[in-house]
Amino acid sequence: MTARTYIEAVHDAMWEEMERCDTVVVLGEDIQEGGVFRATDGMLARFGPQRVLDTPLAESSIVGIAIGMAQNGVLPVAEIQFADFAYPAFNQLISEAAKWRYRSNGAQACPIVVRMPYGAGIRGGMYHSQSIEALLAHVPGLKVVAPSTPYDAKGLLKAAVRDPDPVIYFEHKKAYRMLKDDLPADDYVVPIGPAELRREGDDVTVISYGLMAHECLQAAEALAGEGIETTVLDLRTLAPLDREAILDAARRTGKVLIVHEDNRSGGIGAEVAATIVEGAFDYLDAPVRRLTAPDVPAGPFSGVLEDWCLPSRETIAAALRELAAY
Repeated sequence: MTARTYIEAVHDAMWEEMERCDTVVVLGEDIQEGGVFRATDGMLARFGPQRVLDTPLAESSIVGIAIGMAQNGVLPVAEIQFADFAYPAFNQLISEAAKWRYRSNGAQACPIVVRMPYGAGIRGGMYHSQSIEALLAHVPGLKVVAPSTPYDAKGLLKAAVRDPDPVIYFEHKKAYRMLKDDLPADDYVVPIGPAELRREGDDVTVISYGLMAHECLQAAEALAGEGIETTVLDLRTLAPLDREAILDAARRTGKVLIVHEDNRSGGIGAEVAATIVEGAFDYLDAPVRRLTAPDVPAGPFSGVLEDWCLPSRETIAAALRELAAY
């Protein structure tokens, strides 16, 4: 076992997959120098410029090139420097990559991975703090993951590289150097799809993903001191959702809070809530509730306002406390 941060886990997953398979390549802006977050540190010297490709500042071309590579026997891992910059690539992602298998009647695959650092909390302002996962989780044909721990970050990225279909891999930038896990030395993958039950309790349930899963766990630990026991479900995969795990967690307590830092309207939480109402309505003892960022165009640069916008362990604990008393 070796202690590794979240960003080191991402780095190690790519490195080990490139060692394992010589058709795996990485591409993106400035990645030959290690990238803005150092996720590709040392890769140019080890693997060379044919497998570590610097690209122009043109996200549509990054994804388009990756799709072309995938049709010619290459396994590309493309980096979008910040998720906020991904919008020019949406045509390639939604109209091309997501449709590839469907439009070929299953005859062709599109094995690409697109990494996107997302999320707020780093005082990055409007163009470096966005959460866009719900936009892409809406698209059939795309798999979308958002790991919350270094262990899952490494295992899910390895699974994404080995998946025959396009995977959008969201990594929370605030987690990069904040979180650390002891990781196995041996090769492992975390399968795309299954959620992870992080904590079991019989009073209330909270469902989340990414960095917010940690805030939920800390809130749950605080409430345990008050005699309120909380089930914490970490979705990990946003498309496809683990609907059975969601329903099991809802049935366990009958009181559910869904937490994410994306906007409230049309977010992942709305789909999770609909899943619970459709499949576990008879078990509910209170309305399904959501705690999210407000519907603002982007995260504010002001630290005070950014903190106000984001769910926190305190606001999560307060919402769970209110649910438990319902």
